[in-house]
Amino acid sequence: MTQAKQVPATALPAIELRGITKRFPGVVANDNVSMTVADGEIHAICGENGAGKSTLMKILYGMQPADEGIMKVYGNEVDFKSPTDAIDLGIGMVHQHFMLADQLTVLENVVLGAEPTKSGGRIDFAAAKSHLAEVSDSYGLDLDPDDLVETLGVGERQRVEIIKVLYRGAKILILDEPTAVLVPQEVEELFRNMRDLKANGATILFIDHKLDEVLAISDSITVLRHGKTVATMANDGVTSSELAELMVGSELPSPEITESTVTDRVTLEVRNVTVSGEDDRPAVDDVSVSVHAGEIVGVAGVEGNGQSELVDAIIGTASPATGSVHLLGEDITRHNVRTRRDEGIGYVPEDRHREGLLLPAPLWENAALGHQTKPPYAKGFFIDRDGARNHTETIRADFDVRTPNIDVSAQTLSGGNQQKLILGRELTSNPKLLIAAHPTRGIDVGAQAAVWDVMRQARKDGLATLLISADLDELIGLSDTIVVMLRGRIVATLDPADVTPRTLGAYMTGAQVDEQAGEKG
Repeated sequence: MTQAKQVPATALPAIELRGITKRFPGVVANDNVSMTVADGEIHAICGENGAGKSTLMKILYGMQPADEGIMKVYGNEVDFKSPTDAIDLGIGMVHQHFMLADQLTVLENVVLGAEPTKSGGRIDFAAAKSHLAEVSDSYGLDLDPDDLVETLGVGERQRVEIIKVLYRGAKILILDEPTAVLVPQEVEELFRNMRDLKANGATILFIDHKLDEVLAISDSITVLRHGKTVATMANDGVTSSELAELMVGSELPSPEITESTVTDRVTLEVRNVTVSGEDDRPAVDDVSVSVHAGEIVGVAGVEGNGQSELVDAIIGTASPATGSVHLLGEDITRHNVRTRRDEGIGYVPEDRHREGLLLPAPLWENAALGHQTKPPYAKGFFIDRDGARNHTETIRADFDVRTPNIDVSAQTLSGGNQQKLILGRELTSNPKLLIAAHPTRGIDVGAQAAVWDVMRQARKDGLATLLISADLDELIGLSDTIVVMLRGRIVATLDPADVTPRTLGAYMTGAQVDEQAGEKG
């Protein structure tokens, strides 16, 4: 990696926000927010879901206008009408969900939309490759421009996204939850890249829910709460507990479980299941796993290593090529999704917006999804509107879903409250097995603590849970057993008491091998 050179910062702040206010119907997302980001620093922005972080960054990036307030970039007042305006002034944004075309090369992805051309309108790939090499060398971001993006790991894909904005001349980078899908080793590499970017003159705004990471990488921190600026401080002696209290008014939660509740009753048994992938290679390759009543089995793995396809095989949205799935001793391999749900499988999907909710629909209709043919949501062949509404009020109260009423649409809720609604819907259906895919992804520490409490209580009550998560602390804290998936196979079965996030990350990337699991596979 190229050694970064320290570039002196300018006297003017890179970003000044003064009195930024943004209103939506019934909600003030940003309420007189002010923030100053010094040139050449890494500035972290923390806050609960619904605190206004994303809205503020969308305003800064020109994705939506502020209703009130002033923005300055290097001392000059600006009024962005679109992201193009922000890009033209050197601001780039790397979104949490990568926006890359898998079938294109690194070079093609980087230049997409900013292609240099020759006479006649042809793309000048030689010039593009030269510019890409210059950017990569300047910032120490090593990538082969000819590699297909589909062959890259998650950390490498993120570097492609960063190079995309640097290629367009960005000096101010907004990174939205950049560590959400990274293992610890990849986080360390990202942080090295960020320090090199800073040393080469870049200013970085860094949004993150993981307070230990905020403290590890930032120079200064702004905390938002209920749309307002609570504090801006230098990262000098502040603790994660202090940050958590500023964000949510309470101590930093822990996912740790204490006593064992695992019984000898096998609830889920997956036997030698293979699921074909899109390219005819197995996405899941001869996987066997069991979950007992009162047990949480965690599934670890870098995204794209078969976890999603394993979930599909269990809930019935994919048919195994070989093997079988058993629920309470019954072979359900050929049962459809509705039947499996009726037989006792609860499901918290990975993407709550796409799979878990009808965003424009009211909460009481969302509470019935997947259970709309049974009481209290139905009477015979008809929807029981009163029963559905009453049950939704119960979910609202028991799971602390914070909403003015159950007639508002699901899209008006924060991510944490959406997740609590889904958990309430699934757990009040009295499932025998819960499949929980990334149940706390993208939600703040307060909502995260509530989700953990619900899952711990369900475990204590005898529920069997298969937990898929990219949060390694969550996996280690909540699980009774952890299995690691790599290239569609289970490569390790681990006792959470004996592993750290770093060693778990080593198994996930193949840097460490469980010899016993290897012999079994």
